Amino acid sequence: MSQCALFVCQTRFMPINTIQIKSLDAEGRGVGHLSNEDGTPGKVVFVEGALPGEVVHFETVKKKSKWELAKMISLFRESPVRAKPKCPHFSVCGGCSMQHVEPSAQVAMKQRVLEDNLWHIGRVRPERMLRPIYGPYWGYRFRARLSVNYVPKKGGILVGFRERQSRYVVDMKECHVLPRHISDMLVPLRQLIESLSIMREVPQIEVAIGSDGDQLITALLLRIMAPLTADDESKLKRFADEYKVQWWLQTKGPDTIALFYPEKNALKYVLPEFSVEMPFKPNDFTQVNHHINQVLVSRALRLLDIGEDERIADLFCGLGNFSLPIARQAKEVVGIEGSDILTQRAEENAVLNGLEDKTKFACSNLFEMTAENWVALGKFDRILIDPPRDGAAAVCQAIANLDEKHAQFKPKRIVYVSCNPSTLARDAGILVTEGGYKLDMAGVINMFPHTSHVESMAVFELIR
Repeated sequence: MSQCALFVCQTRFMPINTIQIKSLDAEGRGVGHLSNEDGTPGKVVFVEGALPGEVVHFETVKKKSKWELAKMISLFRESPVRAKPKCPHFSVCGGCSMQHVEPSAQVAMKQRVLEDNLWHIGRVRPERMLRPIYGPYWGYRFRARLSVNYVPKKGGILVGFRERQSRYVVDMKECHVLPRHISDMLVPLRQLIESLSIMREVPQIEVAIGSDGDQLITALLLRIMAPLTADDESKLKRFADEYKVQWWLQTKGPDTIALFYPEKNALKYVLPEFSVEMPFKPNDFTQVNHHINQVLVSRALRLLDIGEDERIADLFCGLGNFSLPIARQAKEVVGIEGSDILTQRAEENAVLNGLEDKTKFACSNLFEMTAENWVALGKFDRILIDPPRDGAAAVCQAIANLDEKHAQFKPKRIVYVSCNPSTLARDAGILVTEGGYKLDMAGVINMFPHTSHVESMAVFELIR
């Protein structure tokens, strides 16, 4: 019997709730369509755990007029890229959504998500696709927010990520996307918190890992809602000495965060290609994947193609992750950030790296940028944009709205680093259809392996 005939024979006896998966959505769920009575595609169904090319039996968990959310019950035809999840918590934990996909196929799927968003939202296609940036698939996560909860039915304190689409904390005893020493620390952390007098007043532990050459520096930020006793403090110090970590405490808002013990080995990461050191605090935004970040910064600067006499803008600059490397190559870099605290930290990092004479930092709300505001900043030869998930629509619109009188204020090249393909696509549409740019290149950055999170980079070139 031919494969085609076999498939027809199998599908003839399948349950009613059976569907063929055509693609993945932005959350890593399989996407298929129910058939109308006339055989045309009908309502879309998002199936948790299903992959493109598979035929699955599903159970609907949420139904709307135009779509359904479902979970896979059984598999009739398996994708060749399906893999066995490494983590025993995968089916429950909300930290990962794609461990059931072979890693290289994850990258290809994310590339497809990027291309689909660029076309369907922005109506643009890149002239060239950049080679994907990818690196270690396991043990890569140098930042994490672990929830803490007291659950007597599960033995007491739980420390870990939350369950999928739930506020419950996973009963985690290992995690393979965290570095091995953090994974091995999960159970001891549970035991430590359970031994504290304020165990029910600890909602969260932030993990932040820095590096100093080959040495890792691990910080644990403990959020507490009641004061520690002297005995609690002694237990934290013994834990820090045994597991070679440093404790930070947060009693109220972010301004209360302070190093508790031991008072040495400040957190930092390095960008060796540019001789840059970046001190940071455990609550600061830094890239989760330090290995990928080094490659990302290197590629961004190559694509900017900076001249030594040029003036560059780094928008949403944060601590200066791109600004300081740019300053090694440009005449001047202006970093703009919406947070006063981060702006100050970027200035301090510039001084630390001896780049204060080539850098300027300003605090400004880039979500309210206008053409007039842009002109007031002066002419930039090239700009780098690295916005949060909301994107940079106001900046792109401001540049697109520049009239002929101010055309010289349009940068000749824009490198856009994105953590949300849909807002990148929207902004790309503005720059291309209204701003006189072409989308020269685009490609994905696998910053978060085994998740559906799509980071990407796009290059825009001024053509008029």
